[in-house]
Order: sequence, then structure tokens, then C-alpha cells
Amino acid sequence: MNHCMLEVLVKKAPTVRFTQDNKTPLAETEVEFDSLRADDPPCSIKVVGWGKLAEELQNRVQINSRLVIEGRLRMNTVPRQDGTKEKRAEFTLSRIHPFSSNSEVSSIPSQTQSNLKTNSSASLNNEGVKWDSSPLVPDTDDIPF
Repeated sequence: MNHCMLEVLVKKAPTVRFTQDNKTPLAETEVEFDSLRADDPPCSIKVVGWGKLAEELQNRVQINSRLVIEGRLRMNTVPRQDGTKEKRAEFTLSRIHPFSSNSEVSSIPSQTQSNLKTNSSASLNNEGVKWDSSPLVPDTDDIPF
């Protein structure tokens, strides 16, 4: 199953267009998220929302908004000016969770939100959180075949 959650910072204002056949809204924006290693620069990705999510992106999301987004990743092949093709990741939205001013996720139900405040409020902000910088693939292969 292809399902991702990212904490992102909106870098470009959402733009909305409509499909020709049934006038379904389609919004696109560019977001940035921290890389796993401290010495790597932040990564950016194009985010696409359809229908009501497109309208929500347009009406509620601004540049420098902090969000938690849920959705799926897909790879697009895009032609370059030199004739070669480039693969780019694209994030298709299924949910948007804006951060409120106290760094809690505002769209979490209030009961869950109060549990988060008492149990793990530090886990939702970046203070004190260290990413595991170990390689994704171990150096040694313990599989005997």
C-alpha cells in the first residue's frame, strides 16, 4: 500500500485549475520537508489536491504554512529541454492537517489531542527530535543466500 505522511512547509502559493471535462478543481503547490540527515538540505516535492482538497488548499493554505499531509507518492516522467527524460516525485493528497499556533495538529480529535499534549507534545515539534541517521540499508548482509 502506498500511503505517506509528511510534515511540510509550504513554499509556493497553491494554484488552482479545472479539468475540461467535468470542471473538477485541481490544485498544485510546492512544499519542503527536512531531510533525514542534518547535513543534507531540505527536500521539495510537488503536492496535488483534487476536488474538495483543491478548494481547501486554495482557501486555507498560504506560503510558510506548516502542515502534516497524508497521501500517496507517484513518479512522473518529465521531458527536459535537452530531450532526455527526468523522473520527479509527486504527492497526491488524501488529507491535510494544519498546525495550530501551539504546534499541535489542529485537525486531530480533541480527545486524542489532549492525550498527545500530556504524553508526547515534544514529538510533534522539532525540538529534541533526532532522526536516525543510519543508512537505510545495512552495510552487512545477514541473509545466508
